[in-house]
Amino acid sequence: MAVAPSHQRIWQKKLARQARLRFVGGLCAGLPVVILQLNQQLAAILAKPIVDGGRSHVALSDALKKLEQHQKAWIDAATKLFRQSLLSGDAQEDTSSSSLMLELVTDEAMNGKIFASRMAAQVLEAVAPAFDHVRRVTQFLEDEELGTSDILRPEIWCQKLMEAWESAGLDRATLEMLRTELLAQITDVGARNYESVQQFYSEQNAATEEDLKSSRIKRTEGEAASGAAAASSGQVVPGAFSANMSARAGLATGMVDVAPSFAAVQGMGAIAAAKQKATGVLAQLRGFLGGLAGSAGGGGVAGGGATARTVQGGGGGGGVLISHALQQALIAQPSMMESAWFDTVPGPTQYGAAHIIAPVAMAARQQSSSLKSVATSDEEKAIIEIIALMFQSILNEDRIPAGIRIWFARLQVPVLRVALAEPAFFNDMEHPARQLIDRMGACVLGFEASALSGTALEAEVKRVVQVIEQYPETGSRVFQLVLKEFQKFLETNLTEQTPKAQELVSLAQQVEQKETLAIQYTIQLRDMLLDMPVDGEVREFLFKQWSDVLAMSTIRFGAEHENTKKFKQAALDLVWSASAKPSKEERAKVIRQLPVLQTVLRQGLTLAGVLNERQDEIVKSLMDIVAGAFLAKTHEIPRERIEAMAQRLAHLEDALDDVVTEDYPLSAESIELMLGIDTTAIHVIADNGTQVSPEVLEWAKHLAVGHWFMLDHNGSPMQVQYAWHSERRQLQLFAALSGVYFLFQLRRMGNYLQSGLLVPRDAEGITARAARDALAKIEANPERLLQ
Repeated sequence: MAVAPSHQRIWQKKLARQARLRFVGGLCAGLPVVILQLNQQLAAILAKPIVDGGRSHVALSDALKKLEQHQKAWIDAATKLFRQSLLSGDAQEDTSSSSLMLELVTDEAMNGKIFASRMAAQVLEAVAPAFDHVRRVTQFLEDEELGTSDILRPEIWCQKLMEAWESAGLDRATLEMLRTELLAQITDVGARNYESVQQFYSEQNAATEEDLKSSRIKRTEGEAASGAAAASSGQVVPGAFSANMSARAGLATGMVDVAPSFAAVQGMGAIAAAKQKATGVLAQLRGFLGGLAGSAGGGGVAGGGATARTVQGGGGGGGVLISHALQQALIAQPSMMESAWFDTVPGPTQYGAAHIIAPVAMAARQQSSSLKSVATSDEEKAIIEIIALMFQSILNEDRIPAGIRIWFARLQVPVLRVALAEPAFFNDMEHPARQLIDRMGACVLGFEASALSGTALEAEVKRVVQVIEQYPETGSRVFQLVLKEFQKFLETNLTEQTPKAQELVSLAQQVEQKETLAIQYTIQLRDMLLDMPVDGEVREFLFKQWSDVLAMSTIRFGAEHENTKKFKQAALDLVWSASAKPSKEERAKVIRQLPVLQTVLRQGLTLAGVLNERQDEIVKSLMDIVAGAFLAKTHEIPRERIEAMAQRLAHLEDALDDVVTEDYPLSAESIELMLGIDTTAIHVIADNGTQVSPEVLEWAKHLAVGHWFMLDHNGSPMQVQYAWHSERRQLQLFAALSGVYFLFQLRRMGNYLQSGLLVPRDAEGITARAARDALAKIEANPERLLQ
């Protein structure tokens, strides 16, 4: 007996409701497991010794204790919020949206959202196939898109976990200390529960792939009609695909189908939003291809007896079953693109960008049409069309010089090969082919065509493309190889273009080395004087001023130079002279060598930039201490201790550790004084003590050289390229096309990033943007995929 449509609809709604109950129940049951696993993992970490740059055991232990005190409150609060989310009705969404808007005014609320969005991005990367299936089936059962506050969305339940964290009395410092392990455990719980719901739907026969396919087409047609009506009234109505993608990509702030604004979500929030949006785009692409693959059933490649084989690239198996005809066409196609003005591209002064791009775009379109004509399955045709649309978007990217864009276009066939052979291309934002194109695009988008023409960067892009074309059968391996080569090129080339840039890099590296050496010398001097009867003021002088002198001398002259040896001997003479002198012979010796000691002290202080009255004050104070030592009742320092100290000073560099510090003064004046270099072309933006979020600081440490930023320095916005960082990443150099340079200390750069004064020009990446544009075109015309 056929089931009545009304009864069928009731059953479908009930099934979706049960799926949400199962999902929420799994989350609630998983939180105690998260706590248990977290405690075990952190206990194991605390049992190991601290490594360089590791977290303090004391701080980690305190964070663990705080979590143990509040863990029940966190679980109870999260459970309550999860269950409240199951309440039906519009009131819940309205309230949630309102509260989110109010929270945006506080830094704590924004930080919570940023962390929640990062958590959601990590979860989505791990569960994308399962979540996408759950989303599609649920939408089919309810005949509508998931609501913006639906608990099935990763950003929603992750946000509720953060709300529960705050309401349970757990602070942000604890969250920062535990975030790595916490993210891993929560991601694992999310993955298990999405898979559980996916299995539940499968057991209940909730929807076939044909159901999902027809449902998607029906929703697209309905939304196209509503979109046309809305357009006449000036409203913006998201389509099926962009709505899904944007809702997943939003920062749990209620902003749907709107690209995240840097003014609204500065710093890490914007980057997290861009990453989530890109991940959402990939999920949509997988949804398309999964639906096409499922619709083919078990019959293999469409086209009956066509010979076919699975293409295996360098990235592993699992590719599309490619017909022999398409395989042969892929081998022959590059010659078509080479004929489209690639070898003799007219200069920008001869033709405008549109004239340069037009024939290449036409050749690319003809190329994809030719390939689709020999494709024998819907999945082959869809992948060819998606890649073609992505490269069409790249060709239309007017921020990239036209001469570079046409070289990017030559990658269309190599990337298509990878996309057909390696499912990871549509699963992973870190796929080598995506990374390479994004990296090259981010490096060239800041240049005018005339400024880039004939440069080493342009030549390197061409070389990379030609290397990839020479190895068509190697899949992602060749992309990985040339990506590493391109990164090495950027590490040196960006600062080798002008003598001034090379000089600045040398300067900045010396500054970092000097400050690091100063810290190392201080540590060694403290160790040597640990149990010696040395005046406190002399200790402080050696630790603060004289360690700088030794570091400066080592950088300027070298560790074995006579000046450096002289300054080391002065430290030894000062320690001995300032100690008790019970015998006349020793007092006479001090008096004889005192003029020489004063001279060397003044020379050293001058080298370190301590001048005039301040220098006089320090030397007078030290001489007073030496004079007072004649009458001191303290014990004399034994001669053998002085000789041992002399030996250690002579070979001090052999004992230096690799110490990294970010706390040192820096200014244009101090650089000129220290190294004698004119700094009129450089703006030194030194650390001013402002606190920076650990997340932003970590982001700052991993910026990619070559990327372009908008810098607002003293109210003068300009475009700058990240050109160089020092070995320990404590100094960063940005260059403007005008020849102006900006030298940042790490924490101050993090402060600029955090406040939105330093903004990436391409947070999303050109491949993600190209995929989004492709989806928009497919949404408007779904039939083009298979034509």
